[in-house]
Amino acid sequence: MTKKWIHAALAASAALWMGAAAGQSPDTGQKYPARPIRFICPYVPGGAGDIFTRTIAQKLTEALGQTVVVDNRPGANGGIGTNIVAKAAPDGHTLLMGNSGPMTVNPVLYRRVPYHPIKDFAPITQGTSYMYVLVVPPALAAGTLKEFIGVLKAKPEQMTYGSTGIGGGNHLSGELFNLMSRTKSIHVPYTGSAAALAALLGGQLDYMFDTVITAVPHIRAGRLKALGVTARKRASSLPETATLDEQGLKGFELTQWQAVVAPAGTPAPIVDLLYREVAKALKMPDVIERLATQGGNELVGNTPEEFAQVIKDDLAKYRKLVKAAGIQPR
Repeated sequence: MTKKWIHAALAASAALWMGAAAGQSPDTGQKYPARPIRFICPYVPGGAGDIFTRTIAQKLTEALGQTVVVDNRPGANGGIGTNIVAKAAPDGHTLLMGNSGPMTVNPVLYRRVPYHPIKDFAPITQGTSYMYVLVVPPALAAGTLKEFIGVLKAKPEQMTYGSTGIGGGNHLSGELFNLMSRTKSIHVPYTGSAAALAALLGGQLDYMFDTVITAVPHIRAGRLKALGVTARKRASSLPETATLDEQGLKGFELTQWQAVVAPAGTPAPIVDLLYREVAKALKMPDVIERLATQGGNELVGNTPEEFAQVIKDDLAKYRKLVKAAGIQPR
């Protein structure tokens, strides 16, 4: 009887797992998703994070047969939207557009963060790895990085650069640039990349490290000049723009990521289903065109386990950068 009971239990567990992997919730036995999925983007509409979220949401809607609704919840360098997902029910119906800022920078930048970057989330997959591009107005008397550094040194603490907020990737790029170029500029934080970019285009800022995906249209139209990118290799959409490393700032590298994340405790079969569908979407030609060809991103699609390790490694990396730049925990 004991052996029969064990075999029956194992068979039932296997059937339950397989049903979940095919779209059944292991908790209720109902079809997953049973209702529209809320996909929270912790940034304002129009920016790079929003573009990624809406691209993946469309593909998940098509694959899962249920609407995936994008909900923009900006603020606190992405922390507000991220915290909403950390506290959400772990049933797969609330997802997060995970980003380096709230998940690997905020925890080392702020003394108190209302969520734990590892304990409160179930990593699904890293969607992209993206870089920033140093952009300046066309009227600025600097056509090269060397000339631009000369301008900054001639006007110490007079030039301004914008960002999405303290601890944002473009802020950290600016601080790393200050350190490595031995210059000092005034940091002006905004509520999002779209607002900062508008200020740069309107003449209220002198420069900015913007994401490639949002800067390229303005660069192509002649509204901005690109002086260098922050990755170790050039952006495919800006092959003529050299890296900062190539131009003399040896070792300069700052790239970040966008991802799909769920609340901790989300059943493994649902995590696996979402991972497979997002990884599949990242190989589709229209997604490659939207996020890689036009955006200068590297599309990743790693496993939940691999992505979990990326989060741990980045936490250590940003802890060192924040300390070196003298950015005080808040």
